[in-house]
Amino acid sequence: MNLVVDVGNTRTKLAVFDSKSLQSKVVSEMSDVLSNIKKLKKTFPKLEFAIISSVGVLDKKTMIYLEETFKLLVLSHETPVPFKNLYSTPKTLGIDRIALVCGSVQQFPNNNVLIIDAGTCITYDFINAKNEYLGGSISPGIRMRYKALHDQTAKLPLLETDIPVHYIGNSTINSINSGVVIGVLSEIDGIIDQYRSDYLDLTIILTGGDTNFLSKQLKSSIFANSNFLLEGLNFILQYNTIG
Repeated sequence: MNLVVDVGNTRTKLAVFDSKSLQSKVVSEMSDVLSNIKKLKKTFPKLEFAIISSVGVLDKKTMIYLEETFKLLVLSHETPVPFKNLYSTPKTLGIDRIALVCGSVQQFPNNNVLIIDAGTCITYDFINAKNEYLGGSISPGIRMRYKALHDQTAKLPLLETDIPVHYIGNSTINSINSGVVIGVLSEIDGIIDQYRSDYLDLTIILTGGDTNFLSKQLKSSIFANSNFLLEGLNFILQYNTIG
């Protein structure tokens, strides 16, 4: 069994896989990561392998425990992956994006796939049917846009994410919701249309924290999977342990 540790900026996702099957998922505050890992090990004593994908930093005690308890793989740009990386600056490519592309290789082999990760940022990653990763794009996520409007102006309020009443906002609150949410939806649909103009046979994956909020509002046909990154990390671990 495999333990996947996805370390974010503020929280960490922990997932247990039995082969390809997700058995458990825990979203942990940084201060509770070690205790939650120990609980998972107690619940799943057959856990043997582990992988870490780290945007943030785990504390020393947690790293020591992982190294002593599991056969540990720390994902880096040197980790073997099952695709050809044509990114011109591969060392700057986020390891979370690497994991997402690996997830697409596992679940949609030999397809043109656009993976959209709607989280703090919205990332777009494209791999073609020849198993070549070409790159993508990065833009501000929904919460970042709300926060920027508040932080970078004198009077605009900081709002919670909400579905716009109408695309024409008849108040400041409605105008902000329209600008942010419809702006994001239009961006995503527009970028999908750009890819489809060059790749008619295109599979689209939507993942990340805003998956559920966005999926029902998008015009394009997509596969929505909030666990896609975790599944990709598990596949990398399998690829490097059992081939």
